[in-house]
Amino acid sequence: MPKKKKKTKKITKLKNTKKINFNLKKKSKIQTPDKKTSVVNVDEKPEIKKIKKQPTEKKIYGLKDFVVYPKHGVGKIIAIEKATIGEIEIQFYKILVEKEKLTLTVPINQQTKLRPISSVNQINKCISILKTKPKIKRTMWSRRAQEYDQKINSGKIYELAEVVKDLNKNTDIIADQSYSERQLFEKAYERLKSEFEAVLKVSTEDVQKKMDKALGRTANLENTE
Repeated sequence: MPKKKKKTKKITKLKNTKKINFNLKKKSKIQTPDKKTSVVNVDEKPEIKKIKKQPTEKKIYGLKDFVVYPKHGVGKIIAIEKATIGEIEIQFYKILVEKEKLTLTVPINQQTKLRPISSVNQINKCISILKTKPKIKRTMWSRRAQEYDQKINSGKIYELAEVVKDLNKNTDIIADQSYSERQLFEKAYERLKSEFEAVLKVSTEDVQKKMDKALGRTANLENTE
């Protein structure tokens, strides 16, 4: 009888081992598809979509339109003409800058230098810039003069307003300003004033009063009188 018991024990052990092996096989079968799928994911390349650049449309100006040429200020288009140069037909604007008594010829395909005159909102923002306190810089005047000149010729109206505000001495007394300071101030002041006139469509006197009031020059001029 004890021998039979031993045999049964052996059989149970074998059965257990078979079960374990069977389970291991099952696990291996489950794991193999995961490996295959991971290989497929690596091989698959993501699609790269090309971003198309938006077409750049050139601004078309008409006759009697006001434009700003950075180095010369506000001008008026007085003609749109064509000319043939080296068997190539070129169309260009003729722009009159009254303040400098100058007529510019600007090809239409090179009109990136031009910009339209500012909006009323931009003019109002310029007035708020003129009302702020001037920035006092301790750098040498020659370096500051170059910075001011670059801002004046940038064609950007806010930078122009900053130059007028920074060089404003609240007075017309010549002794209070050096010759070069006064020259730069007048250049920036006249450029800004001409754009104010073109946008607001008012007289030069009204524009000057508006600018001087923002700069605080009106009170000082009345006191000097």
